[in-house]
Amino acid sequence: MTATSLRITLLLGFLCSIVGFNAAAHADTLVLKGGTLYAAPEAASVADAVVVATDGVITAVGNSNQVQVPHDARVIDCAGKTIVAGFWNSHVHFTEAAWRNAANAPAAPLTQHMQDMLTRWGFTTVWDLGSDPADTLPLRRRVDSGEVPGPNIRVAGNMFPKGGHPVYVPREVQLPEVTTPDEAAQLARVYLGMGEDGIKLFTGAFMGDKPVINMDPAIAKAAVDVAHAQGKPVFAHPQNKTGVETVIAAGVDVLAHTTPSESGYTAEQLARFKAQGIALIPTLALFTTVVLDPNVTARLVDVTVNQVRQFSENGGPVLFGTDVGFTKQYDTSQEYELMHRALSERQVLASLTTNPARYFKAVKKGRVEQGLDADLVVLDGDPMADVRNLAKVAYTIRAGRVIYQRP
Repeated sequence: MTATSLRITLLLGFLCSIVGFNAAAHADTLVLKGGTLYAAPEAASVADAVVVATDGVITAVGNSNQVQVPHDARVIDCAGKTIVAGFWNSHVHFTEAAWRNAANAPAAPLTQHMQDMLTRWGFTTVWDLGSDPADTLPLRRRVDSGEVPGPNIRVAGNMFPKGGHPVYVPREVQLPEVTTPDEAAQLARVYLGMGEDGIKLFTGAFMGDKPVINMDPAIAKAAVDVAHAQGKPVFAHPQNKTGVETVIAAGVDVLAHTTPSESGYTAEQLARFKAQGIALIPTLALFTTVVLDPNVTARLVDVTVNQVRQFSENGGPVLFGTDVGFTKQYDTSQEYELMHRALSERQVLASLTTNPARYFKAVKKGRVEQGLDADLVVLDGDPMADVRNLAKVAYTIRAGRVIYQRP
């Protein structure tokens, strides 16, 4: 946000305080008062800020001299804290035992696990990139109803290449393998028809000490074409260079991981990424969990951090994601630290807010501005002073309702 647009936002907030709040406020009004506000990652901070949300929408933004607090609102004192837009985690999995039978399981344990895994870390929107839809779709309905406080859940259906059952997935788990373009197109239609929001392709499947099994580009493209015809994004698990090349050839939208088996992206790959508007989810902390040798781990991290740096400097959108659910590393601190080796504090914040909102065309999300969804996070510290403060969440607010409050 430019200085001029920020002044306009503050002026609009001031006008709303004069015009919009002379009458009694709606009973469902929440006010964040007294904190430092970053309305967007590129915006200057606003001290002693006030954010008013009514019926799930931000209705006023400014400082305490500009915005009148409705007399019957719930007011959260944010003095000494920082207010930012709600966070996206663009790579999660609802596959843990806690989510089984989510349609009928008691709400309390679902709520507790949702808090442990997601809401206490500020996530108001997540992309599930692989789970059992029989659990995840009912879970989403219960979350959206307010029965289980949680984030907005978007779901991507998975496809694997023939014989590409990754070694880390138990053999008894049946995976949807596709062997022809027609099968891929048909399965994509099934996923989208049941209410899923996108597709994830394993363009490279990790087979342990055996060679990676890659998906044929024609098969991948058939799924991509169906998804794109319905305006839905496609993610890919690349695993190796061939998997990355398939992403490019098939027109996949998002690389769901960096690729630690490769030293870096080639100049040609970077040019294609930029030309095709491909986004990247780094999942850097994931690569600290896959081997026990600390020297090997350090090399994997160095390679993947370098790929993030290459990708970002090339102008590509970086999206925050942790692969949580597959991993049990719920705490996001390490991911922020590793991303900060390649990105500035503001770029890390953008990966959580404006980048995914823009990339997935969520025009009402990603910034703290009048008229946008009241998805907000209150932090105990300033992330521009220390990027790890992004993990110090005091409140997570989705559509104007508190879905996590630090005890």
